[in-house]
Amino acid sequence: MMHINSKLPEVETSIFAVMSGLANRYGAINLSQGFPDFPVSRELIHLVQKYMLADKNQYAPMPGVPELRQAIAGKVQKTYGKKINPDTEITVTAGATQALFTAITAFVSEGDEVIIFEPAYDSYAPAVKLNGGVCRHISLSAPDFKIDWEIVKATINYKTKLIIINTPNNPGGFVFNENDMRTLEDMTRDTDIIVISDEVYEHIIFDGLIHESVLKFDELYQRTLAVYSFGKTFHATGWKTGYVIAPEILTNEFRKVHQFNVFSVNTPIQYALAEYLQNPENYLQLPLFYQAKRDFFVKHLKGARFKVIPSHGTYFQLLDYSEISTMPEYDFAVWMTKEKGVAAIPVSSFYHEKKNQRILRFAFPKEEKTLIKATEILKQI
Repeated sequence: MMHINSKLPEVETSIFAVMSGLANRYGAINLSQGFPDFPVSRELIHLVQKYMLADKNQYAPMPGVPELRQAIAGKVQKTYGKKINPDTEITVTAGATQALFTAITAFVSEGDEVIIFEPAYDSYAPAVKLNGGVCRHISLSAPDFKIDWEIVKATINYKTKLIIINTPNNPGGFVFNENDMRTLEDMTRDTDIIVISDEVYEHIIFDGLIHESVLKFDELYQRTLAVYSFGKTFHATGWKTGYVIAPEILTNEFRKVHQFNVFSVNTPIQYALAEYLQNPENYLQLPLFYQAKRDFFVKHLKGARFKVIPSHGTYFQLLDYSEISTMPEYDFAVWMTKEKGVAAIPVSSFYHEKKNQRILRFAFPKEEKTLIKATEILKQI
């Protein structure tokens, strides 16, 4: 037998693949993996076809087609009042996860420490470990997931290379406020610490709140790579197209890695997105669109024994089942999928120590008929 010295010996199959697999096997309603079950804009589909037929089918430039980078710069100017150089500060990527992996690989070396707030998207820690880095996890707790910045300050030391933030947060549904961003800005001043800001749900924010992007904080931006996803914004997760915005000094290092693990991204889709972005309503209407879905889901849960934990952003809703069962989260999620026919994600999967708070994450970017069917089942548990 060949001996394999695994670089990720403790990593198993993603919880998203596990729960989606169970949902398929048992015919359950899949509210686990975060993908919409409604169609992508027909206009956007037709634009992709338009550029395919126009023979825009060969390799794109490594940073992304100029038209898309210029459209992104225009969108940033409209949204955050920030002027970005499309040639030196924007790189189009094969989705946000590739962007995150590339950013971590570009800057983390053996022994470097990376601060990760949990609950956290599950790609952060493996990417750090693959590059020889050390994860310093800071655990946040439901229902508000408030950050104690004194703990962050005490965690920072001379080995700290990166701090990864995610707002709006998946799975917590919480958002960073201006004070959080100012505190992070102050805390990293006069250091060599780099920040990765995962902002893939930037336009999916509710209750009149404002997304406090790093792009709005000039000093903080100078040490930050901000990551975005067209898949999340335009309901096209399978297209795996995103982008990174960073100052030129960081973009240069990012592109050194990007060119060797992807090089370039789907060409006709880039041209289609560049044209689609010319109408700001294509992304500015998203908060109301998804808030209506969140409210619809929560309204139809009335009478259920699940406790709703406020979601202020993303397209996920956390539900506390502590009045229903004492089972650990993973066991309850599997039982609910097999026996009741609704699949969700245990929030413990977003903590490295599998912190059990008896909370599940439900994805609500679904058609109303799907949500009605799921909530009718949940009300019977």
